[in-house]
Amino acid sequence: MNAATMLENQLKYVNKAFWRNPASAFFTFAFPLMFLVIFTSLLGQHSITISAGHTIDVSTYYVASMAAYAVISACYNNIAIGLAIQRDSGVLKRTRGTPIPSSIYIMGRLVHALFVAVILVVITAAYGKFFYHASLPTGTSLMEFLVSLIIGSLAFCSLGFAITCVIPNADAAPAVVNASILPLLFLSGVFIPISSSAPAWMLWVARVFPVRHFALSMDAGFAGATFNWMDVVIVAAWGIGGFLVSARFFTWEPKR
Repeated sequence: MNAATMLENQLKYVNKAFWRNPASAFFTFAFPLMFLVIFTSLLGQHSITISAGHTIDVSTYYVASMAAYAVISACYNNIAIGLAIQRDSGVLKRTRGTPIPSSIYIMGRLVHALFVAVILVVITAAYGKFFYHASLPTGTSLMEFLVSLIIGSLAFCSLGFAITCVIPNADAAPAVVNASILPLLFLSGVFIPISSSAPAWMLWVARVFPVRHFALSMDAGFAGATFNWMDVVIVAAWGIGGFLVSARFFTWEPKR
């Protein structure tokens, strides 16, 4: 059996496992839309400036931000929690003992997470278009948006693998993952827009971590504002860092 066939079979397995857990699948798709409705209902009655001379409706801003949140949820949260559960239950250890190479298993998880992330972004964008009349990216902006989406998805998948290295067991997985990402979602302007008048420490923290840069690149690509490629570079650098940490510390056996 060649690598392509093994990857195809692995993708089928991961996809079946994902949809056979309907509660997890439902909330993976429901949360971005739920937050989109809540935040636009509360804060979506005015405009916001996202770059010099470029103003958009808050509803359009939240469509892009919730698309970014959807990617993070599918690629970081789901991978980290899912791997921790499978590691504790012995699934990873048994998988390591099969003829399937480790690289095929990891690639299967990455490709499936990217697939789910793209579906989530499409659904979020379509919902924003039909219910909030949000503008959709076209031309160069669309290409920039897609580049941000792909680089961000791969980077947060890599970070999802990396965070499992500090998760002690499956019971602690949701707490560790949410503690590592929820504060950054607020500090980075995903849930609430962050202006230049925000406290200096908040802006500094946001600039250090990848969530802010990913959200900015998604917002700029979606809204057609000035696109800063350095945001994409920083997100990619965090992804490479996550890969190096995973390569060194990732374990396939339950932690004691």
